[in-house]
Amino acid sequence: MNWRIVRTLVVKDVTLYFRNRFFALITVLALVAYAVIYFLMPARVDEEIEIGLYAPSMPSGFTAQLREEGVILQTAASEEALKAAVGEGEYPVGVALSADILEKLAAGQKGQVRIYFSPNFPDELKDAYVILFEELAFNMVGQPLNIEASEEVLGIDTAGAQIPPRDRMLPLFAVFVLLMETLGLASLISAEIEGGTIQALLVTPMRVEGLFTGKGVTGVSLAFVQTLLLMGVTGGLEQQPLLILTALLLGALLATGIAFMIASVARDMMSVIAWGVLAIVALSIPALGVLLPGTISDWIKIIPSYYLVDTVHRSANFNAGWGDVGQNLLVLLACALAFLWLGVVAVRRKYR
Repeated sequence: MNWRIVRTLVVKDVTLYFRNRFFALITVLALVAYAVIYFLMPARVDEEIEIGLYAPSMPSGFTAQLREEGVILQTAASEEALKAAVGEGEYPVGVALSADILEKLAAGQKGQVRIYFSPNFPDELKDAYVILFEELAFNMVGQPLNIEASEEVLGIDTAGAQIPPRDRMLPLFAVFVLLMETLGLASLISAEIEGGTIQALLVTPMRVEGLFTGKGVTGVSLAFVQTLLLMGVTGGLEQQPLLILTALLLGALLATGIAFMIASVARDMMSVIAWGVLAIVALSIPALGVLLPGTISDWIKIIPSYYLVDTVHRSANFNAGWGDVGQNLLVLLACALAFLWLGVVAVRRKYR
């Protein structure tokens, strides 16, 4: 294989890629837009619960104790003032305790607690807050609920270390950048097949292996460099940089294989975009699972991009090491090589 010819082919493809105004424009705009969106999103997660409270009598130090647990009580001058604050959305929840609640609870009687919810408060959370206030009422008189509880955290324990939304978005942005490059490369290959350029190139000393090597290097380079820029600008490489770079490189290989497959079935730019959008939607589903935990079940693992998203998310946000995500990398490598092989076979059949 003549590497000088391969290098010339790569330079030609990159030049043609950026001569296409559509792909050149969306490449730059996408990188800028993702970076801007990232920095505009909140950088911290508020783990405190703010509750309005009207309580004529309350044990000393009770408010400070709850503050340590992440519950902020904002006292109101009267019950009417509390209701007005909750109704206007100043507090999502308000609780009013009767003046004699401490005496009744100490005597084993039921104390009166009135709970007020704001108009847009989720119905599914109301029962949880009722249980919370019942627990607080017992604690006020030093009578904990007569139960024995044990706790176990399944998966990664994020208590006290919640991930800001913008850091959850990073894997989604990375997948979008990688997959957008499949459109450009697929359009380039499809146009060369339909126009007879590939057949003309094979008349020259260039061999088939050199042709696909050049196309592959072009696709991997464009996808990897752009994703690298995005992760670098947003600070996504601060933890486990070598591991994340490896995952992104394998993701670029996977995206290149998908571009070959799209090029084998597309005949023009419109069909490239149609097939490309379908691929982008399907491969973005795992990233949505990271963004909205609990919304997607284990079937998502059949999508190859899951192993890229999971690796980037755990490495960048939880400092996972090679031993933690090594299996992901192996599966991602196998998927990338399989898609590359299938794409090359499909393209060869098309131009023949």
